[in-house]
Amino acid sequence: MKVLLDENLPHKLRVHLVKHETVTVAYLGWGGLKNGELLKAAEDAGFDVFVTGDRALAHQQNLGARKIAVVSLSANNWPIIKNHVARIASAIDGARSGSFVRVECGVFSRRVPRPRGPSSG
Repeated sequence: MKVLLDENLPHKLRVHLVKHETVTVAYLGWGGLKNGELLKAAEDAGFDVFVTGDRALAHQQNLGARKIAVVSLSANNWPIIKNHVARIASAIDGARSGSFVRVECGVFSRRVPRPRGPSSG
C-alpha cells in the first residue's frame, strides 16, 4: 500500500511502517496544501492511505466519496505515538477506499506546575 503521512506527524513514524511504501507530505513538497487539495493530490498520485493527526479532517471532508482511506491519530507527538505503532500499522493494513479510522493513542498534555504557597521558614 502507498501511505502518505501528513506534515503534522513525526517523520520517525515512517520507518516503522516497513510493510508499506510510506512518504511524507514534506518530502513531496506538498506542505501547506489545504485538506481537500491534499487529499485530491494524494489520490491523483495513487496513495491508498493518508495518515494524519488533524482531528477536524473527518468533519471538513466528505470522505465516503474519496478513493483514499484516512487514518486519524489522536496525538501527533512522537513520545506518545511510538507506543502505538502496532495499532497504527494495523489500522493502515485494514484501511479501505473512503474509510475513516481513528486510532486512539492518548493525548499530549503539559503539566501545569502547582502554585506554591508561602514558604514556612
